[in-house]
Amino acid sequence: MGLLDGRVALVTGAGRGIGREEALLLAMHGAKLVVNDLGGGFDGSGKDIGPAAEVTAEIKKMGGEAVTNGDSVSDFKGAKRMLECALDNFKSLDIVVNNAGILRDRMLFNMSEDDWDAVLAVHLKGTFAVTRHAAEYWRNKNKETGKPVNGRVINTSSDSGLLGNASQSNYGAAKAAIAAFSGIVDQELRKYGVTVNTIAPVARTRLTVDATPATATLMAKKPGPGEFDVFDPGNIAPLVVWLASDEAKDVHGQVFRVGGRSVWVMQSWHSVGRVKGEGRWDPAALGKALQPELAKVKKETMNDVFSSGL
Repeated sequence: MGLLDGRVALVTGAGRGIGREEALLLAMHGAKLVVNDLGGGFDGSGKDIGPAAEVTAEIKKMGGEAVTNGDSVSDFKGAKRMLECALDNFKSLDIVVNNAGILRDRMLFNMSEDDWDAVLAVHLKGTFAVTRHAAEYWRNKNKETGKPVNGRVINTSSDSGLLGNASQSNYGAAKAAIAAFSGIVDQELRKYGVTVNTIAPVARTRLTVDATPATATLMAKKPGPGEFDVFDPGNIAPLVVWLASDEAKDVHGQVFRVGGRSVWVMQSWHSVGRVKGEGRWDPAALGKALQPELAKVKKETMNDVFSSGL
């Protein structure tokens, strides 16, 4: 018995890397899969259905059920076709894993409008579009049956969005927005029996090796014989499978960083200090009062993540 027997899952960007590993492990635990991937380059250029078809074939080879979908997540109508693909082939949709992504690193003063628009279209609009169509389907299903639909959405953020990373203002802004989007949508959908959670993976992918020089040297290095590969994208999939299962039915609106052997439970914006005046502040007095509170604040960085070990 698998954790997901009889469930139907859609994984976007499932042709390679993290999405591929998520799709394979979901299938190993009994889910039927819609394997979506446009198959473009890491910058969003081109199209190739081949990687998604290979994952579908691999799932079928191990005795699972899967179909391939090559629509773009940034196409609102294409996102609806992904839902229809699940319904046409498996009569249901229970799990959505929004994983598809591209990267166009630029310092802000070198970033073009297209660099900005393309990255936000795939990450933020794509996450919205796929989740929106699933939400409508689940809401209607709940109204028809009067029962919780047991739906799951797992969205993909990034340390770039949670902690920040130079040259990724487009990507980081989209990833931070996805974390906020997920928490809000979880509040909207929980009454129908849906959970929406977010992961921020740390793993070796085209985006972290081919497209990001800052992490390429570290992540491209393969482990020696018998050593645990902390950057293997397969390390991300177990958390996704658990969040998709009945065991996580009460996990709502959470953000998890995951990589290597570790899973971190993250906390969103929250107060770490406060100053309160007698009335309206004098600007200079306000600054003087704030300085001791600011001195207490330690902002975690991506370097802190790597130095702490995965």
